[in-house]
Amino acid sequence: MKKIARFFVGVKKEMKKVKWPSKKEMITYSTATIVFILIFGLFFAGLDFIISGLKMVVK
Repeated sequence: MKKIARFFVGVKKEMKKVKWPSKKEMITYSTATIVFILIFGLFFAGLDFIISGLKMVVK
């Protein structure tokens, strides 16, 4: 039981050391992530479309 208590005390200590992002930083990071996902989604959708078209031509 003492090991579990020490573990949670350690977790609490470490969580105090964490630098949480501000609201402005969080919005910036979230926007960048969403844009990145959209760009790669469009890229792979286009690639899929091109490969599908090539497969139709080859048949």
